[in-house]
Amino acid sequence: MKTVYDEMYAADGSVRESYRNYANWLQVIPDDVIARKREAADLAFHRAGITFAVYGEANSQERLIPFDIIPRIIPTREWQHLSDGLRQRVKALNAFLHDIYHDQEILKAGLIPAGQVLRNSQFRPEMVGVDVPEQIYAHIAGIDLVRADTGNQTGEYFVLEDNLRTPSGVSYMLENRKMVMRLFPDLFVRQKIAPVEHYPDLLLSNLRSVAPAGIVDPTVVILTPGQYNSAYFEHAFLAQQMGIELVDGYDLFVKNKTVFMRTTEGPRRVDVIYRRVDDDYLDPQAFRKDSMLGVPGLFSAYKAGNVTLTNAVGTGIADDKAIYVHVPEMIRFYCGEEPILSNVPTWELRKPEDLAYVLAHLPELVVKEVHGSGGYGMLIGPTASVDEIRLFRDKISADPANYIAQPTLALSTCPTFVESGVAPRHIDLRPYVLSGREITMVPGGLTRVALKEGSLVVNSSQGGGTKDTWVLEGER
Repeated sequence: MKTVYDEMYAADGSVRESYRNYANWLQVIPDDVIARKREAADLAFHRAGITFAVYGEANSQERLIPFDIIPRIIPTREWQHLSDGLRQRVKALNAFLHDIYHDQEILKAGLIPAGQVLRNSQFRPEMVGVDVPEQIYAHIAGIDLVRADTGNQTGEYFVLEDNLRTPSGVSYMLENRKMVMRLFPDLFVRQKIAPVEHYPDLLLSNLRSVAPAGIVDPTVVILTPGQYNSAYFEHAFLAQQMGIELVDGYDLFVKNKTVFMRTTEGPRRVDVIYRRVDDDYLDPQAFRKDSMLGVPGLFSAYKAGNVTLTNAVGTGIADDKAIYVHVPEMIRFYCGEEPILSNVPTWELRKPEDLAYVLAHLPELVVKEVHGSGGYGMLIGPTASVDEIRLFRDKISADPANYIAQPTLALSTCPTFVESGVAPRHIDLRPYVLSGREITMVPGGLTRVALKEGSLVVNSSQGGGTKDTWVLEGER
């Protein structure tokens, strides 16, 4: 049986130093008080419209993402290690994206099979030779981290996946902090917790820093697919927090390879677009001709250097799970350093020897589609039925290159308030890394929690919830 690392309690049952103040407070707070506070939080989230929708559901309704009021706490030294590793990783990913759309040196060196990149559906041939400001492609990256006990009771962090297309969830990070401060202000008096509320200012500064050359006071907008998108709340929230316009495709037009926004005072030039629309739907003249979400001519303006798109077109190749396995080699190649944060050990099923091993050990492993997301298109072997394993075996055999496999990590747990009281539940962490002239981030990120007992799936679309994430200042 695998040992599970508990964020709050050491193996001998003692409370870890970073949780000591919180544990003392939790001991004297009755469960019924916590329950009432949780109900107050749910009501406040409903009133604020902090909901999401799930694609593909019949009569899909807006849902509330469950919020757990017990925070995840990270000491300063631990966060410093994570932030160093995140900066290194995102730097290498941006270098990789610039390289594959220009000289392709990493492919020529044979470190990544060229076919894995050039024949990947996320690779955009239209981007070859296109220069982008500061050579930054992934301006906003959400890097998913998990923590597992590797046998020494220290709980090592691993990168589970890189989200570089349109990473979501930062609005919940901000709203969770606001909610905990509102419900339990006394907790923030007991210890010094690093702030996260300046993220919108940091994001806006980052976006302005990558405006086209010569633009002194850039106009920045958020491009949304519309109110029926599952993350629409976040689009509107970030626009409001940054004091910029939230637009859809109909609000923008292109003239002389320049993007303009329709306003009551006439057309206004747009310099930076934080787009929450996928590549395929950005411009019906360049990509999907049936798209009603994008802006005709947008890609031509982008190639001409008259507007910056964040994240850049074509970033999806770098967060594809088939490319994920090569990130440590990217770090060595582009940074000349050893990776600070490790990948989860991964089998590539395009390799015959890996395929044979995985097919022989399916009940023990996690298998994922290389393009899958949101917890879909995956098999968790230890919890799967015989029929589910048989069906997945057939899928893998039919198209091995479409899958990777990983060991079933015993993800760390954090105390969580559930129906039966306070109980451990598995968690992950998504910090948000901003790349512009500098690489910056706020301390912490979005902690997602699997609310079902024993579950390892933290995605909100599959019943997961979220927690506030505290980075303690001055706590070693």
